[in-house]
Amino acid sequence: MEERRSEEKNGGAEEETTTKKNNVENLDLELFSCLLQPVNAESDVEYVGIRRLLLYSKAEAGVVRRRDWRCNGKGYVAYRNYICRPRNWERLNVPSLQSTPGNSGQWMLPLSPLSIPFDVDSWSSGRGMQSGNPASSRRTSFGSTASDNDHPRNQGVEPAYSFVGMHCIFDQCKASVTVLKFGHMSSDLLAYGASDGTLTVCTISEKPSIITHLDGHSKDVTDFDFSSNNQYIASSSMDKTVRVWEISKGLCIRVIYGVSSQMCIRFHPVNNNFLSVGNANKEITVLNFSTGRIINKAVFDSEVTSMDHDHTGQLIFCGDAQGCVYSVSMNSRTGVLSRSHRRRSSSRHKSPVSTVQYRSFSLLARGPVLLTCTQDGNLSFFSVALEIQGYLTLRCSLKLAARIHNIRAAFCPLLSLEKGEYIVAGSEDSNVYFYDLTRPKHTCVNKLQGHRFPVIGIAWNHGENLLASSDFYGTVIVWKRARTS
Repeated sequence: MEERRSEEKNGGAEEETTTKKNNVENLDLELFSCLLQPVNAESDVEYVGIRRLLLYSKAEAGVVRRRDWRCNGKGYVAYRNYICRPRNWERLNVPSLQSTPGNSGQWMLPLSPLSIPFDVDSWSSGRGMQSGNPASSRRTSFGSTASDNDHPRNQGVEPAYSFVGMHCIFDQCKASVTVLKFGHMSSDLLAYGASDGTLTVCTISEKPSIITHLDGHSKDVTDFDFSSNNQYIASSSMDKTVRVWEISKGLCIRVIYGVSSQMCIRFHPVNNNFLSVGNANKEITVLNFSTGRIINKAVFDSEVTSMDHDHTGQLIFCGDAQGCVYSVSMNSRTGVLSRSHRRRSSSRHKSPVSTVQYRSFSLLARGPVLLTCTQDGNLSFFSVALEIQGYLTLRCSLKLAARIHNIRAAFCPLLSLEKGEYIVAGSEDSNVYFYDLTRPKHTCVNKLQGHRFPVIGIAWNHGENLLASSDFYGTVIVWKRARTS
């Protein structure tokens, strides 16, 4: 009897040892390490708690399906976005693209067009898309950090963004060149505005020369835009006026007076009889180009500092002095505006948006995208859902050094269907930098040296073989891009 009890006891001990051994073998070490992760003083308790809960309650059946999450850095944000996918995501055939890494070095899965949005306010039917969970209102992607002094690393300069030198230089302006642009669908018509209120139009063909000087503004030219036929320029200024110029005659044909500084301006891409103007009075006004009368206006939370249209003319994207980015619907026939969505800045220190640029296609998002840049050096890259009134989803971001001046950035030309997403930006160290948003580290792939003062403005021509840059002391350099096979 005692032998039997001894055998049962030994058998039970062996079974318990085997069970413990199996439990140890089946233990998810990554889960265990996440649960034991200490909380520092700066951590958000709610954030850490939700992260641990999700990791603790994950099903064993999901181990195989979490391979994408693990390959992308084991980040909570990546996992949260993964489990928030629509049920039929496997049938959507959404390409698995890499996006930009986070501040913690974690990679995030690209979101499908049907993904649940976060961290945005809506004023239309898009409001119903918000998540009811407060914890889900945090940012869905993070950005890598780069310095303006960052040098191209061992991988070498991106061949497609190498330049053979300077095509021409314009140094007649004696004030800071705040904005410059090429003509609509033009490769050789260039104009630039300065802080002394002047506009200069020039040609950069085989014999670069100045076509005309447009004098009329009494303060800084903040922005301007070409009409679709490049016959007219509409300019905005700190002197509270909007002026319309006829380039061939070099004359101002209309002056529209406002009650505050006019900060940004755009011709409507479809109906050139509409001018959209953002001002320091927290408004976007739609003006009739022929009569100068106000057709409609929309009010925002802060002064509107930059804007751009989508290619259809049905949406306006604008940024304000607090770092918020708005999507605004516009009727192309009547000019009526209606606010659709607002994306708040996640930064503690609110900084004006200096660049808003729309592009109808991107390799990273497989659709339309928006680039924004703030004065404190935050570059953000959004995918645009046109079917949801321009709803913005943050794809990736890049943190540059903070700036004193209102420095602008721009998309680079698409290279091929295999290459990454590149942008170009000026800097206060007098260089022009090229960044690859798809790289986790060492995002700077090239830089141009030639200016002696902070580079403020940047623009590509239509042929994408010339890049123009302007600096704080009035020099404009046109760089010639090397030919690539």
